[in-house]
Amino acid sequence: MRVEREFYLRKTLQVAQDLLGKYIIRKYKKNFLIGKIVETEAYIGPKDKASHAYSKKNKNPKEKLKIIKENWYKIVRHVENKEKFINRILKCKNCKVTKRNIAEYLRGGHIYIYLIYGNYYQLNITTYKEGYPECVLIRSLEPIENLKNPKGPGNLCKELKLDSSFYGEDLVLSRKIWLDYGEKIEKRKITKAKRIGIDYAEDYKNKLWRFYIKDNIWVSKK
Repeated sequence: MRVEREFYLRKTLQVAQDLLGKYIIRKYKKNFLIGKIVETEAYIGPKDKASHAYSKKNKNPKEKLKIIKENWYKIVRHVENKEKFINRILKCKNCKVTKRNIAEYLRGGHIYIYLIYGNYYQLNITTYKEGYPECVLIRSLEPIENLKNPKGPGNLCKELKLDSSFYGEDLVLSRKIWLDYGEKIEKRKITKAKRIGIDYAEDYKNKLWRFYIKDNIWVSKK
């Protein structure tokens, strides 16, 4: 059963934990590529200093509006309420909006994907309400069908054949990729840990906002 919109619209930390055990299903040509989510990381902008939406300084609304207009074509078909979407971003003093991260502001259930180090992609799923920059990074999968080594954020995107064309893709409506309820993971089997590669995030580097299935061999780092 496909995961519905309401699942993604909840608080990000809860979604990040509840994503564990869900199946990512990618329809590729005549095959289905399927993996079970075993590791996630939550990012809650703009307060989160590890988030792409965080800014130390207040951002000029005119500058943000210019960026939104220039990149509107990327997300317009996924925005439910244009006025509320834009107003929430403009009113948020420390919200950083860029050409890369504008999809992060979409309501829960959309894909925010970007290239890192110029050679591999990272898959994020937006959470919470429209106009709020919150998302969950999918760090690792356990192969279920037609996958070999989806361990780590770069490998899983490669295995699932994901690229920039999936930017803003709606997991609730897409015919190419979606989430299935898969397996329910008991709370006692979920481990909380520090996120990886965010030493620059000051006090937020110590937040236990990475979640993974205990004793699962496909977790990228324990």
